[in-house]
Parts: sequence; C-alpha cells; structure tokens
Amino acid sequence: MRFFVFARHAETTLNVARVVNGDPAVDAPLTEKGRSQAELLGRQVGNVPLDSCIVSHFRRTRDTAEIALAGRALPIAVEPLLGDVDVGDLEGLSLDDYRAWKLAHARAEPFPNGESLDAAAARYGRALERLLSRPEKAILVIAHEIPIRYALNAAEGSADLDSPNHRIANATPYLLGERQLSEAAARLSRSG
Repeated sequence: MRFFVFARHAETTLNVARVVNGDPAVDAPLTEKGRSQAELLGRQVGNVPLDSCIVSHFRRTRDTAEIALAGRALPIAVEPLLGDVDVGDLEGLSLDDYRAWKLAHARAEPFPNGESLDAAAARYGRALERLLSRPEKAILVIAHEIPIRYALNAAEGSADLDSPNHRIANATPYLLGERQLSEAAARLSRSG
C-alpha cells in the first residue's frame, strides 16, 4: 500500500509576525519554536518506513525536512508546484490584509500581479499527480498550509476547498492513501 505523509513547514518568523509570503526569494527562517516543532515531527515519523521526502522550493520546507529527518538517509527532492500561493502585490502585507482582500474577491480572481486561488488549486492538483507518478511507496511531503488544506478537503470530497479542514498546524503529519490523493488530485486539477 502506498501512502503520503503531508506536513506543513514548521513555524517561521513571518508566521509569528502574521505577514503574508508567497515569494520563495523572501527569507523566512524557522523560529526556535519552529525548530522544536520540526524535531517533534521527526519523532512522530521516526518509525514510519519512508522512502523519500518532497519539499517545495521555499527554504522553510527544506529546513523543516532537514531537522525532522536528521540522522535518516532519505533523499529530499523539490517539487516547485507545491509552493505557496503567489499573492503578488499583497506580498509582505499582514495576514488580516490578505484575508480582507480574499473576502472581497472571487476565488477565480488573481491577486494583483499574482495568481488566483483557483489557479493555485489547479497547480496543486498537478503537483499531486506528479507525486502519484513517483515510484516510492511512502513519501513525506513538507509544503505549505494551503496546498495541504486543499488536498485534505478535496480528498474528503468537500465542495469547499477551505473546509472542513481550515487551519493546518505547523509540522503536524496528515496521512493520505494513494486512492485519496488521486481523488484530491483530480478534483484540484479541475479547479482552474
């Protein structure tokens, strides 16, 4: 049986500051709490027979993976399609500003000079398809809150990609089987 363990990256300085970040060039180091969270994630998956780890192209996902997998000889590969939403001109604004913009606009409308939530969901669907095409049987995926939220909700068949799972905790493992991930990939790919 194939399975996929998804985890959001550990807490960063931008999480604490409640600042929106969709640009991988912006530095967002893990906090001390984040480093502890990544260590705990490592203990939680320590006895799970993983074959590989996939991260996004944001440094915070790789930092989380390296701490969580310390002492394990697991290959870490990058899947850029799992990156956070490109929020365009909202980059660096507060989480409250981001949420206010989101409430005032449809999911299909792109963030100013960024991408839409629907386009991001379709991108995540393609990323999940790429994960499914990999040969490994057990993969740890360290990504961001939104792609994990969308994957979990799509796998459950929810009509709303933002619920019932809305807040994805930092460095907390979520398990999906191959069939559930395949269903999520198909639903998300149709979003764009």
